[in-house]
Amino acid sequence: MAGGITDTGELYSPYVGLVYMFNLIVGTGALTMPKAFATAGWLVSLVLLMFLGFMSYMTTTFVVEAMAAANAQLRWKRMEKRKEDDEDEDSSSGVSDSDVLLQDGYERAETRPILSVQRRGSPNIFEITERVEMGQMASMFFNKVGVNLFYFCIIIYLYGDLAIYAAAVPVSLMQVTCATGNHSCSVGDGTKYNDTDKCWGPIRRIDAYRLYLAAFTLLLGPFTFFNVQKTKYLQIMTSLMRWIAFILMIILALIRISRGQAEGHPSMAQLSGIRNLFGVCVYSFMCQHSLPSLITPISKKKHVNKLVLLDYILILAFYSLLSFTAIYCFRNDTLMDMYTLNFTNCEIINVAFIRYFLGLFPVFTISTNFPIIAVTLRNNWKTLFHREGGTYPWVVDRIVFPAITLIPPVLVAFCTHDLESLVGITGAYAGNGIQYLIPAFLAYCSRKDTQLVFGSGTVNKHLSPFRHTFWIVFVLIWGFSCFVFVTANIVLSESKL
Repeated sequence: MAGGITDTGELYSPYVGLVYMFNLIVGTGALTMPKAFATAGWLVSLVLLMFLGFMSYMTTTFVVEAMAAANAQLRWKRMEKRKEDDEDEDSSSGVSDSDVLLQDGYERAETRPILSVQRRGSPNIFEITERVEMGQMASMFFNKVGVNLFYFCIIIYLYGDLAIYAAAVPVSLMQVTCATGNHSCSVGDGTKYNDTDKCWGPIRRIDAYRLYLAAFTLLLGPFTFFNVQKTKYLQIMTSLMRWIAFILMIILALIRISRGQAEGHPSMAQLSGIRNLFGVCVYSFMCQHSLPSLITPISKKKHVNKLVLLDYILILAFYSLLSFTAIYCFRNDTLMDMYTLNFTNCEIINVAFIRYFLGLFPVFTISTNFPIIAVTLRNNWKTLFHREGGTYPWVVDRIVFPAITLIPPVLVAFCTHDLESLVGITGAYAGNGIQYLIPAFLAYCSRKDTQLVFGSGTVNKHLSPFRHTFWIVFVLIWGFSCFVFVTANIVLSESKL
């Protein structure tokens, strides 16, 4: 996620980019959205979903603008370097301090407006041709404190991601296997189980969950100590499984509603459910951290903001369809944290293969993502503590960093398997920072640096449609207000217990 400049990779068309972005955004968060909708009420949920989708789109355009500004500065620095090399060949004179734009990626040196750069170089100086990850953009546009805060935010988000994944797989396995053992086909029939209920013989459900968590950690945890990456074929396979599962759930819910078997009677508004709904929606629209990998390889970026807008409209429609079919098909008290588990009941679908496919779907897809995110988190820890020219001892590099990556999320999953709360808290705090605050600060700082380097008359060709400073201030106020609201809501909720 965070990191330096990496290879752009093979180019693809704008419409392929649209599909990739759709696949990136629609993930695990979507499976927890139906219960969040039911808890908050359909009207409140729809309004908040639309508003948060709009906010996420706005900050996405901020990140695209910052990517273009970063590309322009990298291009300008190379031109200045070539110019200095040419001057060194002609004379032995030194290089003045005013020829340096950025030192060590953090400090801004005094610079002169380079209005002549446009004439000397390419007319498309803001063209996005190099993949500059968010960590590199933070190093270019933020000071040292800002860079550390960026890495702190991304690390907390990745920890939340891993905790959600570490809990989701054992929960799915527990629900499917325990129901098969004692109450076949009864997972989604509205029967409420306690963690202390029996699973198999003397084994309680919570014991089964923790056994599955231990097996999950032993099988996938060791990948944290090595390098692993998601191959194209693995990505195709998981994407295909995801879409088969989502389409099946929507079709099965619609069939049940059309037959008059719908049991849901959702309320219009329940303010007590807004906190979790907010976190789930933020988590479900998360893509800002991966935009450099998605946008840079697009071959034609002239209408990239319109392309992103189309993606958000489609995703909004999909989330609405998935959630509304769910809350009208099932009673509120029977909707499960992981929506796929509602379809393991024989009354919903009597084909055993489909029941098990949907029930175990999170196990297959999440298991392939867990090692990737763990390695990403480990690398971010290394980057945060890295010092120029320094190297880590073998024990620190191979043991300590993987251990501090793996142990905390597993401990969180050991203590709780409340997926809705895990997704809600991750989205409301770290997700809030990544989706709102960091893009707004990137847009503001990149605009200031662009004016400093290229002059006030230079226009970024990928400037956000929300170019007025009002929008940046609005996003920042909204982001900080959300921190306060969510924290106050948690404190008040705990005080009532």
